Amino acid sequence: MDRIPVRRALISVSDKTGLIEFAHRLHAVGVEIVSSGGTGRALIDADIPVTAVADITGAPEMLGGRVKTLHPTVHGAILADLGDRVHRSDLEERDIESFELVVVNLYPFEETVAGESSVEEAVEQIDIGGPAMIRSAAKNHAWVAVVVSPDRYDGIADAVEQGGTTRDLRIELAREAFFRTATYDAAIVNWLERDGAERLVLPMEQVASLRYGENPHQPAAMYAAQGSDGWWARAEQLQGKEMSFNNYADADAAWRLANDLPTGSVAILKHMNACGAATGSTMADAFERAWDCDPLSAFGSVVALNGTLDEDTAVAISRFFVEVVLAPEITDGAKTVLQHKKNLRVLIATPPSSFDLDMRAIDDGYLVQNRDVVTVDATAWESKTRHPTPSEIQDMEMAWVIAAHTKSNAIVLVSNGAAVGVGAGDQSRVGAAGRALAKAGDRSRGAACASDAFFPFRDGPDTLADAGVVAIVEPGGSVRDDEVIESANEHGVALMFTGERHFRH
Repeated sequence: MDRIPVRRALISVSDKTGLIEFAHRLHAVGVEIVSSGGTGRALIDADIPVTAVADITGAPEMLGGRVKTLHPTVHGAILADLGDRVHRSDLEERDIESFELVVVNLYPFEETVAGESSVEEAVEQIDIGGPAMIRSAAKNHAWVAVVVSPDRYDGIADAVEQGGTTRDLRIELAREAFFRTATYDAAIVNWLERDGAERLVLPMEQVASLRYGENPHQPAAMYAAQGSDGWWARAEQLQGKEMSFNNYADADAAWRLANDLPTGSVAILKHMNACGAATGSTMADAFERAWDCDPLSAFGSVVALNGTLDEDTAVAISRFFVEVVLAPEITDGAKTVLQHKKNLRVLIATPPSSFDLDMRAIDDGYLVQNRDVVTVDATAWESKTRHPTPSEIQDMEMAWVIAAHTKSNAIVLVSNGAAVGVGAGDQSRVGAAGRALAKAGDRSRGAACASDAFFPFRDGPDTLADAGVVAIVEPGGSVRDDEVIESANEHGVALMFTGERHFRH
């Protein structure tokens, strides 16, 4: 039978949002409502007739409410396969009436542990009866519709009023139900593992279907944990084509870099590596200076601003081919300018969230680490040669941030608040230095340099100094640090060690 009329509903909810209106609609079409505890009291207070769970089980609540619905009369009414003669006979023998609708949402465990709560308070919010009823109803979706969210109430009431729930609807509800219990159990596991993390459960749901992945032959989609607070989930896309797999990857890298740079900065990324970054007297000036770092690589890039996208900046950006532009806010004038670039994706975004898990897939497994956090405080760095000037320190700090966001091996050159050369993803550090210098040209003279990891030999500092670099910041820690320091002293280069590495593979 496809459409099953609803004669009897079991309702037990922690979140009372929309409950009264929903129950009124069920009662109006003759549905008997069975409930208990706070849900039953809320319905009775609203003058909605309720049959108490204790009245059908003959067993009052016990253990302070921990045991209410864990009873054969309840679960028999939910789990019975009405197409099975033996099941029907069991119900008749025990005088059990089946449920066609089960409405349950769970104790607010996730909200409890997200705030200031004791272990005892958290444990009390671990729901037992709720998940049992949800799983029972979802298993028996051939005969029972299960509802786990108030968002579903209007649609379910409509179906009941139209004669009952359909098979397709019940299957869809069962999928939601099992995902909800999986999500709930995952939250409990992760809370219990909060000090050890030997087990990690991350239930994910699809939030965007993508045309393809990195290449057209690769199917792709975006998934996230339920209730994700990522910047992309809150971003507003004002115009342009749908975001692709590569767009999201580059946009995330660009937005994270931009938000780590000084206010009034622009970051330009391609293939998740910086090809330009700068501060300026205006956002338009910052963009021009960032673009000048490597105009060839910036073709088809992602541009991220950590200040207002105004009309002048929009005019400057519109002269070039750019895939995505991100900013925290935009003026009406800028919107008008960029509307002529119909394929350009323009996103207004909030800062990245505090989510700190960084995951990477390997063959049938995952590498998981805490996300790298870049600390920028030159006063905590150790000076190994002459002390850098204030302007050199500013450039070193900016170079250090950019290097931390650049694939290893990374060498970044900054001059007067603008990147002038970026060597990214090279297999040797001196090779990365050579690539950065090649892009910088004469602009390397007077520039500051950052290296994401230590120089293993003095050939890197020698190469940089010969090209006119005047200041270098790096983690230190090489067995040949003395040789690197000697090179810096010979060339009069200011050298500082941070004691912190920022590999990015």
